[in-house]
Amino acid sequence: MEDLRSLKALQLDALREVANIGAGHAATALSQMVGETIMISVPTINIARLEDVPPQVGDPDQPVAAVLMHMLGDLTGRTLLVFPRRTAIRLAELLLRRQSPPDEFSEMQQSAIKEAGNILSSAYMNALSDFMGMMLLPSPPSLAIDMSTAVLTTAYLQFGSDKDYVFCVESEFRLSDIGEKLSGYFLLLPDAASLQAILKAVRVA
Repeated sequence: MEDLRSLKALQLDALREVANIGAGHAATALSQMVGETIMISVPTINIARLEDVPPQVGDPDQPVAAVLMHMLGDLTGRTLLVFPRRTAIRLAELLLRRQSPPDEFSEMQQSAIKEAGNILSSAYMNALSDFMGMMLLPSPPSLAIDMSTAVLTTAYLQFGSDKDYVFCVESEFRLSDIGEKLSGYFLLLPDAASLQAILKAVRVA
């Protein structure tokens, strides 16, 4: 799939705009969930092989919380929303409106992170759905808390191979009322046919 390596600036801009819209929807949803005004930075979008992704989302030896969803409908594949552990714990605190122990995830915290991942991933998927003019349906979310290298494996993702390409969107959410920043990574792993459809939509296939 060498087409991805030759994406022109204009085509990357189109994908970045989709990511930007998705992140905007995600920020609005997150604002409503935590009761704070949330702004977003312009997302950074990278396209890489799955085997090259772990370093992009943080130190391979640091734990992350990752929410996996299957993408169903006209496009198929997987989505993964990855938060560094500290960000995930802070997000759970904001959602549950109470302090949390720094080194453990309670069942309630895990449920809150899973629900946040569900809503945020759906926001990105809705933006892609609108851009493509296709129906995308998310599966129920599942949560993994592990090292990023363990989470980003084909075994966990039930995906093709390490050589498959991934769209990696880094978004930074700023809680302007309290001056905090939360960063997360939205990974889109389209199946082969869906990847071709996305490339065709930005006119590189």
